[in-house]
Amino acid sequence: MRKPLLTSLLLLVFLVVTAGPAAAACTDPPGAEADWQRCNFDGVDLTDVNLAGARLREASFLRADLSGADLSGIEGHRAKFINTKLHGVDLSEAQLFQADMTKADLTDANLSNANLREARLFQANLRGANLTGAQINNADLTFADLSGATWINGEHVCREGSRGRCN
Repeated sequence: MRKPLLTSLLLLVFLVVTAGPAAAACTDPPGAEADWQRCNFDGVDLTDVNLAGARLREASFLRADLSGADLSGIEGHRAKFINTKLHGVDLSEAQLFQADMTKADLTDANLSNANLREARLFQANLRGANLTGAQINNADLTFADLSGATWINGEHVCREGSRGRCN
């Protein structure tokens, strides 16, 4: 009788020790601190959703609509926001290292203190965006529209027609 109990205990210990991290719950409803790592939300309407603090690492939002959403403090390393509507979105304190925001509409977005190092913002619309304190080291801003954007120093507003750099 002791042997089956010992075997069961050893099996339980083995399962606990070898269990990997929990998989992202891509079918979970949107909410603050959601774990949507490596999930695909291409073309989905997520307007005004609260995803503050969510884990969106390597998630895909191609052609999705996240206008007005709260994405403050997200972990979005290598996330894909290509052709995504991010009009008026709050991305303050977001970790967007190597994120791809090619042709994204970030009009009036709050990117204050966001980590945009090595992010791709090729042809992105950043009109009126707040970039105060954002880290943009090696970010690709080629052809990005920065007209009216508040620059990283928080003092300079980019002139109309600023493309790829703040004038």
